[in-house]
Amino acid sequence: MQTNQTLIRYFIIKGISDDPHLQFPIFFVVLLIYLTTISGNLTILIACRAPHLHTPMYFFLGNLSIVDICFSTVTLHRILTNFITGDKTVSFLACMVQMYMFGSLQGHELSILTAMSYDRYVAICKPLQYHLVMNARMCGLLAAASWIVGFVQVIPPFGIVCSFSCYFSTEINHFFCDIIPVIRISCEDTTFVQILIYIEGIFPMIMTPFLLMFVSYIFIIRAILRIRSSSGRLKTFYTCSSHLTVVVLLFSTLFGQYLTPNSSTLEFKKLFALFNTAAVPLLNPVIYCLKNKDVKRALIRKKGA
Repeated sequence: MQTNQTLIRYFIIKGISDDPHLQFPIFFVVLLIYLTTISGNLTILIACRAPHLHTPMYFFLGNLSIVDICFSTVTLHRILTNFITGDKTVSFLACMVQMYMFGSLQGHELSILTAMSYDRYVAICKPLQYHLVMNARMCGLLAAASWIVGFVQVIPPFGIVCSFSCYFSTEINHFFCDIIPVIRISCEDTTFVQILIYIEGIFPMIMTPFLLMFVSYIFIIRAILRIRSSSGRLKTFYTCSSHLTVVVLLFSTLFGQYLTPNSSTLEFKKLFALFNTAAVPLLNPVIYCLKNKDVKRALIRKKGA
């Protein structure tokens, strides 16, 4: 049987649900999440300007907040735009740009979290050398490397997908242009790019940061267990509990979104993608504000100024 092949100039974004009765509730919830995410991460950025927070940990936290603002804007704006305009179409170029930015920002977030775990490792395992190791130059290099890794690591699969010239359908079963649902509607041979995405997902993008953070926390936990007093162990663990909570949340969604078998439905992967793009950037400032006395103190000072 011969299948129709279509040269694509635009795509149709299916969205979260086809049910017309759910469109307004979805729009309202997404708008609320988006506005809360932006305000929460802007609050973190404002708090990090406080003089007593000019430390490596808060420098990286500020970078993470910038990434979360961009990450939410790149993905969630499509849901909001579709509802306001009623137009679910997106040009091929705009779709490719969104796909690239999403992958880049995801890689950058993982790299920043890896840098933050290294910062916690030095602070807890080598406290006497902390200010020598984590100086301004080292922090700048780690932040720059995170941006470079994010923008570079998605180029190989992105370049291949951009070269695809025909698709079975114009409808993308997702709420934004993600690489996996785009590949699934292509009539090109996608075997190589699927293998490439899987390999990049296992090694450079997900597993390498995961293993680096895992090793860092092995040394951190070992150093904490050597502390004799229970109050000292608790206080030391508290300094990295916010970062650990964010890491567990993010990797749980990434494993479900990208490292589940290809037989998994796109609806299943879409749920993980929604949590990754909406809930994680929303929860990051909440976790850091609620669990960090220094951030709360800085916010109180800003409010009283």
